[in-house]
Amino acid sequence: MSGKPSFSTPGSPRSTYFGSFWAGHRRLERHAATLERSRSSAPPGMISLVLLMLVGGCAGPVRQPAVPAQLTEQVTVLGIPNARFWADTDGPAMVREAIEAMARERRAAGEAASPGQPLPPANYLALSGGSDNGAFGAGLLNGWTQTGTRPSFKLVTGISTGALIAPFAFLGPGYDQQLRQLYTGIGPRDVYERRSLYTVVFSDAFTDTAPLFQLISRYANEDMLAAIAREYARGRLLLIGTTNLDVQRPVIWNIGAIAASGKPGALDLFRKILLASASIPGAFPPVLIDVAAGGQHYQEMHVDGGAVAQVFLYPAQVGVIGNKREAFPRERHAYVIRNARLDPEWASVDRRLLSITGRAISTMIYYSGYNDVVRIYFTTQQDGVDYNLAYIGRDFTTERRQDFDRAYMQSLFDYGYRQGRFGNPWRKAPPIIEEPDGREMLSPEVTPGNKPVTSQSELSARPAQSEVRQTATN
Repeated sequence: MSGKPSFSTPGSPRSTYFGSFWAGHRRLERHAATLERSRSSAPPGMISLVLLMLVGGCAGPVRQPAVPAQLTEQVTVLGIPNARFWADTDGPAMVREAIEAMARERRAAGEAASPGQPLPPANYLALSGGSDNGAFGAGLLNGWTQTGTRPSFKLVTGISTGALIAPFAFLGPGYDQQLRQLYTGIGPRDVYERRSLYTVVFSDAFTDTAPLFQLISRYANEDMLAAIAREYARGRLLLIGTTNLDVQRPVIWNIGAIAASGKPGALDLFRKILLASASIPGAFPPVLIDVAAGGQHYQEMHVDGGAVAQVFLYPAQVGVIGNKREAFPRERHAYVIRNARLDPEWASVDRRLLSITGRAISTMIYYSGYNDVVRIYFTTQQDGVDYNLAYIGRDFTTERRQDFDRAYMQSLFDYGYRQGRFGNPWRKAPPIIEEPDGREMLSPEVTPGNKPVTSQSELSARPAQSEVRQTATN
């Protein structure tokens, strides 16, 4: 497998099971607006004529054969049997993986965790998609570290931008500085290169994400992979979600098992999984992953895990099976970081086809993401898991001038940092459940004394942004 991922033309993802993907619609809407302007300024029929001329002499990207439908369940990657799971059917296999992880945890703990003794409380962390809004989660984790109360997470899951945060969160506070740099030190050129309008017609996306792959490779290196493998040996799990477009199904990648495999292609696979999970269909190219089935080699097309779910903790089937077997006899706490808001975003929609379509899609995405946090809430309540939710509140008002706007991301990082360091960002239920009368609080933030912030003077008493940034770098 090469160091740079292969790309090909995406299919049309099915918005089922967990919901629809988050982030990227702003980018698509802008490209749609460009097309709209080009169409309105060109002479009648000119665009169509040019496209027809180009079609005669150009072809789109190619790919290796997809896995035949009858071999879907036989697929292996790098020969690692537990490298990944189908989120919609592999509940039993995931329960076995969780039980084996607890056995590794006991072995790592030695006599302190003998079979007759209950294991200590387990903390789970789920990180959502949200594109450049991932700066919120990065800031929150950095601030949480400073309180001295941030736990070690037994399970960390991530999708899209959450997938990029997940390895740093999994490895702990020692990686906070790298996480901060990743979300406050980049701009659009570090993520993608725009393709020309006519190139897009015969390509697989509006942009080329070679810069993002290089950025991922800078941080996801041999040292990080080895550190993940060590934590996997201690019974901890790092799971990343992607969407397999060929079969329209969600895939959960077991990064610890891949890291511990010792396979020569493990690092490249790790990088491709992170890139795939953040590859917004249409905006970013899909990622082709080499697999084997029935003694033959094939390629699977993977895109943003948000095409199925914006955030996940574990499939509901895992909880149902685990409860029946009493497989998880320990106290459990789930922390869900939604790198997005939970209130709708107002806009005056132009009476144009592309504007209306784009707005409708973004509305669907918004409510899909809300449904994800509600779904996780009810799953945790059924399974006896303590639920905690953090998200971007209405009190964050910095405007974004462009995608991956460095000033916007720095401001959002600082906002998340203050939430984690000086307040209590965690809600015990989604707002629609916690405030059934519809009167949602402006923000989940509270003061250190657990008193809600009710006045501008109290807000002004908080450390200035410069102080927050100075603390975050220490």
